[in-house]
Amino acid sequence: MAAHEWRAPLARYGAPVAFLAAATAAALLIRAGLKAGSNKPDTPAATVTESIPSGKRAYYHVRAGDTLSTVAERFKTTVDTLFTLNPSIDPNSLRIGQRLRVH
Repeated sequence: MAAHEWRAPLARYGAPVAFLAAATAAALLIRAGLKAGSNKPDTPAATVTESIPSGKRAYYHVRAGDTLSTVAERFKTTVDTLFTLNPSIDPNSLRIGQRLRVH
């Protein structure tokens, strides 16, 4: 095989593969840097009932994967309390973005 015969396939396939590998590595480094510089956890912080003055109403917006029991755990309350505060909710059809009263 002549020297110039192996260069064409290498340039044709090797260059795009090297570019994609470099772009992926750069994206991962940027993502890691952004996460390291952030004081926030992976999921958005929820308001804790202990920091809410008594008598004040507090609301929570449902996120993907939330159930009434996970919301109750997050706010250190019970599912029954959530039902009392939100009499019109259907626990089987929570919607993303739906507002729930938690305190």
